[in-house]
Amino acid sequence: MAAATHPFFRIARLALGLAWLLGSPALAETIRVGGDFNYPPYEFINEQGEPDGYNTELTLAIAEVMGMEVDIVLGSWQQARERLLDGRLDVLQGAVFSPERSRQFAFSPPHALINHSLFARKGEAADVSLAELAGREVIVQRDSIMHEQLSRLAPQARPVPADTHSDALRLLAAGRHDFALVANLPGLYLGRELELSNLAPVGSPFPPQRYGYMVTKGNEALLARFSEGLAILKNTGRQQALYDKWLGPLESPGLPWKKIGLAAALVSLLLLLGLAAIMIWNRTLRREVDRRSRELERQQQQLLQADKMASLGILVSGMAHEINNPSGLLLLNLPVLKEACRDAEEILEAHYHSHGDFYLGGLPYSRMRDEIPAMLDDMLTSADRIRRIVDDLRDFARQGPGELNETVDLNAVVATAIRLVDTSLRQASHHVEVSYGEGLPPFRGNGQRIEQVVINLLVNACQALTGPEQGIRVSTRYLAGSRELCLDVRDQGQGIAPEHLSRLRDPFFTTKREQGGIGLGLAVSAGIVQEHGGRLEYDSIQGQGTTATLILPALQGEQSDHR
Repeated sequence: MAAATHPFFRIARLALGLAWLLGSPALAETIRVGGDFNYPPYEFINEQGEPDGYNTELTLAIAEVMGMEVDIVLGSWQQARERLLDGRLDVLQGAVFSPERSRQFAFSPPHALINHSLFARKGEAADVSLAELAGREVIVQRDSIMHEQLSRLAPQARPVPADTHSDALRLLAAGRHDFALVANLPGLYLGRELELSNLAPVGSPFPPQRYGYMVTKGNEALLARFSEGLAILKNTGRQQALYDKWLGPLESPGLPWKKIGLAAALVSLLLLLGLAAIMIWNRTLRREVDRRSRELERQQQQLLQADKMASLGILVSGMAHEINNPSGLLLLNLPVLKEACRDAEEILEAHYHSHGDFYLGGLPYSRMRDEIPAMLDDMLTSADRIRRIVDDLRDFARQGPGELNETVDLNAVVATAIRLVDTSLRQASHHVEVSYGEGLPPFRGNGQRIEQVVINLLVNACQALTGPEQGIRVSTRYLAGSRELCLDVRDQGQGIAPEHLSRLRDPFFTTKREQGGIGLGLAVSAGIVQEHGGRLEYDSIQGQGTTATLILPALQGEQSDHR
């Protein structure tokens, strides 16, 4: 039998191909992302002629944490949808889910909810319902979700298609037609930018719509990467920061505190009861702040878990089966392939000594006989790493008990957190060191919640660096004297100003307001650690770096020999 057709050589070539696939990074292919060029504040072309808005910044952030290259192209909604269908675009960054669309497209977990409103000229209508649209002319964006919903839920209405939200509002402001059905925030945004002062919302007859990424059927693998990136951004608080930056000012205009202060001062002067009024006001305000803080903390925990389950749950359920099956096949067959190589080694060596060197898989046998076992070992290691990563994501998405009744290994929690933010660590620094203390005793608590704290400390360390040459060192240790476990996260970044160190645990205090920070990460982490009977400590020298130390009480009577 010719050497090229021998079964062993076919197996060897297959092994080399699998090794190349597992050992090589994904092709650095640019992902083409499309959207609407006139849908502010979600996505639009800014004054510099560049894509901008909430969707655009969210896409760039996902590309950063997932290590992807993206090219964002904005055009009319009709063009974007046609380009997605004919393959000129890979994904749309802003699309509303509907059962009709799901037959042709696949959707990510939502990153926002879209409310649509009917706009009318001031004084002409109020509180309009679907039934009142019968026979009325309603301007709506062509081929949009509201165009579909209007035709289905209000068939007696007379839709008037327009290319953009701007066109719809301009037509209405000019006295043409009866209503304009547009997304609420873009309608308010454009009405302010275009100075259309004679328009006002007069009703919201449609329920909120789920808004997220959309791909064509068959491209779910790419959608899973965007869903994974979105889950990371949600759980690190970065997605909420972008949401607050772009959508918060329109959703929450805020209270007129200056006017309230002036009115209070005037009443105090008129009644000559300034001191009493201030005391009553402070007491009332303190009670309100305490109540709102408790409510905000409860809602935040619910949102964190809901986001985690909505994003990671969908991602893991679709990913675990698709990844574990092929990786399980590799873990099952690679040992057989190694055994086949060992069985054939004696025959190949005899042939080598009798006939001299020969080619195996396009390379000299004298080289390949040493490299093939190493390749197979690397393939086994890579397949096992794939399995561990999938298990970590599934465990992180799983809703754990609220009680602090688990026996937790600190080293295992830190290892899982590092795997989850591995991409961010590698992008932030070329010098990441991890050192695990030996024989650490466990602690009592909730491993999932401590994992969130560790992820927050690691992400903060990445953000503190000013260049990839600066390093990050992570280490765990046991303090036998106080019977406490310690996790140190040291970075060589810009450090923290002395006057800011005492305020790090204050809610909404942040030095990254311009970058979209909201100042809740360390405050939430401090609360979690306090529930576990531990503490967070910070040591920083401005310009030289910061050390964040997580300290937890160890379980008594279970520690190993630490000599």
